[in-house]
Formats: sequence, structure tokens, C-alpha cells
Amino acid sequence: MAIINFVRDYERVARFRLGTFEGMRGPGIVIALPIIHQIQKIDTRVTVLDIPRQTNITKDNAPIEIDFLVYLRVNIAEAEKAVLEVEDYTSAVVGLATTTLRAVIGDIDLDDVLSQRDRINELIRARLDGETERWGIKVTNVEIREIDPPRDIQEAMNRQMSAERVRRAVVLEADGTREAAITIAEGEKQSTVLRAEGSRQAEILQAEGDQQAAVLRATGYAEALQKIQDTAGGVGINTMTLQYVEALKELGAGESTKFVLPLELTKMLGSLGAVVAGDD
Repeated sequence: MAIINFVRDYERVARFRLGTFEGMRGPGIVIALPIIHQIQKIDTRVTVLDIPRQTNITKDNAPIEIDFLVYLRVNIAEAEKAVLEVEDYTSAVVGLATTTLRAVIGDIDLDDVLSQRDRINELIRARLDGETERWGIKVTNVEIREIDPPRDIQEAMNRQMSAERVRRAVVLEADGTREAAITIAEGEKQSTVLRAEGSRQAEILQAEGDQQAAVLRATGYAEALQKIQDTAGGVGINTMTLQYVEALKELGAGESTKFVLPLELTKMLGSLGAVVAGDD
């Protein structure tokens, strides 16, 4: 044992004086006199423990082999516990981790063991941390590396996985067929709607065209009547009377002996007589 010991930042030294614990020393220089002092170094960095593979029985009585890692470190504020409370904390944690794993797996079904690694990791870590706290040890993490079920269970799982893949393929194919049918039906519906809309627009346009044509025809007819009326208004009463006289001459030249004269004609002849008398 050296008289002068250099303790690193991540180390602490438990110093005993004639067998009596004096306390934790470091970091820096720690003096240890031969025969009088005894020292024990503690590494406070995170340490990884490889827990050996072991067979565990699940809640549904399925044997399963598991190995995992435990990450731990000595709590600097309670480093003396790792010296005074336990002889070899590394071996103690390994043994405790083994029994804890068996207890946790024994409460879980096989399917959950295979599918819930994170939950199992946290259960083991919490139980270990609760037990190792009295030794000044902090369990920071637990990671399951491998889970190996028996061969017959593995084969059954493989068949189940194959059946599940087939089922998913059938479901995906059915979903694709359904979506395709929906797409086709939607397209046909939109096509029908567009055709109906086109027919409606065509009928509306045709009706509007017929309406405009009727309006134009009525307008033309009204304008023609107006022109006839304007032309007829320009013909004098005397001119009309002379036209009637000419018509009478043609009637007199015929073989008929009886004639029916309209009342308006007698009025016109009276007016014409008055005009002739006036000229005389």
C-alpha cells in the first residue's frame, strides 16, 4: 500500500484507522500510513453487469430463457454504504437481479413477455433500485438482450406470424378492392351528374333560344302591323271613296240585280257629294 494515494474525480477512498472507519476521502491526495491505515477504493462511474442467461417460467407455465444487462453506479453521497453494508456489491447485485427477473417473469404471460420488453425492463429496474438503495447503489437502467422461447413455442409463433401476414394481405387486398369500387362508383356518379347538368343547361339554352325567337317574331309582326297602320293612315277618305266607286262600277257590270252596300259606303258617298257640291 502506498503512503501517498492519488484519488481521481470519479473515485472515492474509504480509509480505516486501525480497523475503524474514518470516512470517505478524495478526490486528490490521500495519505495512508502503513499498518495504521487501510484503504478501499470505490469507482463511482456507471458499471455494466452482464446477468447470465437463465430459464424462467412465465405465468402461463412456459419456460423461457432470458439474459439482460444491469447499469448501476455508486452514489457519491452514500459511497460508504457500498463499503460498510455489503462485502461485494457487484456479486450482490447479480444475485438480486437473477431472483428479481424470475419474480417479474412469473407474473407475466408469455405473449406479454415477448411483446412488452420496455415494461419488463422498468419493472426489474424499479425493484432492483429499491433493494440496492440500502447499499448506496443506484440502478440506472436494465436492458433485456435476448428472449428465447422453446423450439415448439417458436414454431407455433412462426405459424401464427405467417397466418397473421396472410390475414393482413387478405385485408389489404379487400380494402384495395373496396376503395377501387368506391372510386369507380364515385366516378360514375360524377359522370351522371355532369351529363344531367349538361342536359339541363342544353334545355335551358334551347328554351331561352325559343323564347328569344318568339319575342323577335312577335316584335317583327308588331312592327309590320304598325307600318301597315301608318300607311293606311296616310290614305285620305276621298281616295277610299273613289276606290269604293270603282268597286261599284265593277259590280254594276255584272249580272246581279241586288246589292248590299255597307253603311260606311253611304257615309263616304255623302261626304264625297258634299265635297263635289263645294267645288261647284
